[in-house]
Amino acid sequence: MHEDALCFVAECESCGVPMVVLREHRVEVSEVELVHMLEHLEEAGRAFFGERRFFVDKVRRQIPDHFHAHARPYLFDRMR
Repeated sequence: MHEDALCFVAECESCGVPMVVLREHRVEVSEVELVHMLEHLEEAGRAFFGERRFFVDKVRRQIPDHFHAHARPYLFDRMR
């Protein structure tokens, strides 16, 4: 997927979808960092889901003190 000094994109061990993870253990990210990370997550999401639509979920449920975001499929996708 993607890996650089700021972040990496990998398959989430809990839910099996692409996620981007900030390498530094912090929650706050700059606008530039966020755009960079989400571009790579969206690229991974398009490769992973193909024609299925997905959205970016930035809610930190299990690891609230470390920025990460998931690419999640829409459950009821009308574009079939």
